[in-house]
Amino acid sequence: MSRYRNANVSEPVNAAGVRFATLYSPALGRRGDMTLYVPDAGSRELPLLILLHGVYGSHWNWWACGHAPETAAEMMGSGSVRSFAIAMPSDGLWGEGSGYIAHRDSDAEAWIMEDVPGFIGEVLPGVRTDRFYLAGLSMGGYGALRMGMKHAPKVKGISAHSAVTRIQDLRAFVQEPVEEYLPAGEANAEILHWANKNRAMLPPIRFDCGREDSLLEGNRDLHRALLDLNIPHTYEEHGGGHTWEYWQEHVRRTFRFIEEIEAGGAASSNA
Repeated sequence: MSRYRNANVSEPVNAAGVRFATLYSPALGRRGDMTLYVPDAGSRELPLLILLHGVYGSHWNWWACGHAPETAAEMMGSGSVRSFAIAMPSDGLWGEGSGYIAHRDSDAEAWIMEDVPGFIGEVLPGVRTDRFYLAGLSMGGYGALRMGMKHAPKVKGISAHSAVTRIQDLRAFVQEPVEEYLPAGEANAEILHWANKNRAMLPPIRFDCGREDSLLEGNRDLHRALLDLNIPHTYEEHGGGHTWEYWQEHVRRTFRFIEEIEAGGAASSNA
């Protein structure tokens, strides 16, 4: 019997093949939602990208605001990247932003790392879910970096755009006290704690930020800290701010990053 009872998956809602899913999440103790993009790859097993949204958002953001499925379809159609599936889940819909972390009453981290790939493995057997890619913007970038480093053996690559890099920086975006994000302690919430703890098994890492973004200094600090720890990664800065225009453009870099890894390239360097 499925762990994800009363699941519903829609028919495709557009020409790109986007679908919506709602299911019971054991980790959340309630329903969870996701948007799915699964291209036709014939008999080939598809890699999976779990793409995370930011504060105030939900599962439809990367589709409706970021145009991620359409961009992926365009790049696949041109042959610049090979086919892969994208899951765009909600963050668990805790407060103004869950941080993709465990809270006292629900576990948004286990929702992303266990329930989302577990459900996809049940309903989409042609998608590989034993290891997957994590990426996201803002709070979703924080989630991708922290969870990707914490659960390193499950993750093939980590990509973040305009990331929150310290849990304390969420205070600029949410009303909930920072203490609500720390039921497992401060170390559990820190990216650098997991970077150092799991440094021998980390997957390829890349992240970027706009030079007009309020989170720029935090991203620069993370870059410098990873350099000090001698942890391979790629860091990029571009023109732009904390906007959908920036993320629409630079999600292409995440898709090329996946292609580099799938093609057997290195994909990370101390740049």
